[in-house]
Amino acid sequence: MSTATLLLSFVFVYFIGLLIISYFTSRNADNQSFFIGNRKSKWWLVAFGMIGTSLSGVTFISVPGTVGKMTEGAYKFGGFEYYMLVIGFFIGYFIVAFVLLPLYYKMNLTSIYTYLGKRFNVEAHKIGSLFFIVSRSIGATARLFLVVNVLQIFLLSDLGVPFWVTSAVILIMVLLYTYEGGVKTIVITDTLQTSFMILSLIACITYILMHLNLSAGQAYDILAKKDYTHILNIDFHSKTFFLKTIFGGMFITIAMTGLDQEMMQKNISVDNLHNSKKNMLTFAGTLLLVNFAFLFLGGLLYLFAQSNGAEYGQIADAVSGKASNIFGFKDAAGNISNMMGDDLFPALSLNGYFPIFIAVIFIIGLISALFPSADGALTAVTSSTCVDLLNLNDDTIRTEKQKKSLRMKIHLGFTILFFVLIMIFKAIDDKSIVYLIMEIAGYTYGPLLGLFAFGILTKFKINKKYGILAVTILAPVLTYLINYFVTQNSTYKIGVELIIIDGLLTFIGLWLIREKDKFKIG
Repeated sequence: MSTATLLLSFVFVYFIGLLIISYFTSRNADNQSFFIGNRKSKWWLVAFGMIGTSLSGVTFISVPGTVGKMTEGAYKFGGFEYYMLVIGFFIGYFIVAFVLLPLYYKMNLTSIYTYLGKRFNVEAHKIGSLFFIVSRSIGATARLFLVVNVLQIFLLSDLGVPFWVTSAVILIMVLLYTYEGGVKTIVITDTLQTSFMILSLIACITYILMHLNLSAGQAYDILAKKDYTHILNIDFHSKTFFLKTIFGGMFITIAMTGLDQEMMQKNISVDNLHNSKKNMLTFAGTLLLVNFAFLFLGGLLYLFAQSNGAEYGQIADAVSGKASNIFGFKDAAGNISNMMGDDLFPALSLNGYFPIFIAVIFIIGLISALFPSADGALTAVTSSTCVDLLNLNDDTIRTEKQKKSLRMKIHLGFTILFFVLIMIFKAIDDKSIVYLIMEIAGYTYGPLLGLFAFGILTKFKINKKYGILAVTILAPVLTYLINYFVTQNSTYKIGVELIIIDGLLTFIGLWLIREKDKFKIG
């Protein structure tokens, strides 16, 4: 049996396990099970499972690759600079827990965008949902593309399987185990997948330390001497200047977690607000540790690469199958100065540099990173379409049987859409997908940030027909123009604060079209 066939057999067994879980969790499932798990989810299960959803294949592959000195990519993180973004995430989770969660539980929401309808009008409700659907569809498929592409390059191409077949099969897998149970199922499956991802992380770190005959402390000291552990970028003009990275990370979390139906539908599936807060804060603290471990792993991968051929500036190129500088040439200090971040971890794991058992662990971890980002997104966009756009919760319009049938058709439709988007990302083939996702999020989540902020921080009504639509379309356009102008005409570079600019412009636009009358949610 070839290595590729062996690794694929583990993927198949893993998927069978997910189907078994789905079978038991989806029995007697109804629409409320699919949307919010009947509000019976255990907070500790949700907290642990959300780690996998938050990390996804981007963290598993791209974050370790950011440790090297990047010469390409939108934000050019180096060393442990990415951790400043994680600190921002951590602060953002507290705001979500103590500002947004109480609001959602007080209003007993199934979809968080129902708030916009009650606070403003139907137009705001639909627009909020549409921005989420667009944002999550693009973000989820970008993450999916990253993982599918790794499987394709390192395993399936050798077996003659086309990329489109790989993508279609994986999406069908996700469709099958989420089709009935929805949130009720993914709360359990995400917990399992998070467990495998973290076990893979620990196993890979342990193996490399043993191979290099180093303790964790000794390895960290070596990384520090090579300047791989620096955290603070104090260059104000840089896209990753530490203060704007922290603030950008905070607002990214508020928008991409607190204003995101995928993430919040799991939180509001918990039985009460107190437990939901415990879930969010436990999740936030755990992410600090896990992200640091992924960065440490990234540093170890570079040490391992240098000890196995990279010191000669040449290592086997796992993408093309021939020798090339995918790790690049060392600079005067002995550091690798150029690399393709997303290829680093899979190239070492699946191209013969690690033993077969580590390759198996990597594949299991990778698949565990893939499914949580796909299943939750597919369920969430289906839920938002059903509840927000089609008003499927209204029992006076359709019977339960009709609602379930329509929901399943929408679920299938989004699976097809995800496939199309993955093929588009394949055509783009961006090597720094983590940064592309952040930039897209700045434009698509910014209007949501501005809408919710205006609703929570002010009491003004907005009654102008199509006023909210005009503002939420104009704000991202202006944000893009500002970003382009600043980039072309100054040394200052806009980075993760893009979402703040977009949200602020949305807020200002709403302020300009506000009514004199005040509004209060009862």
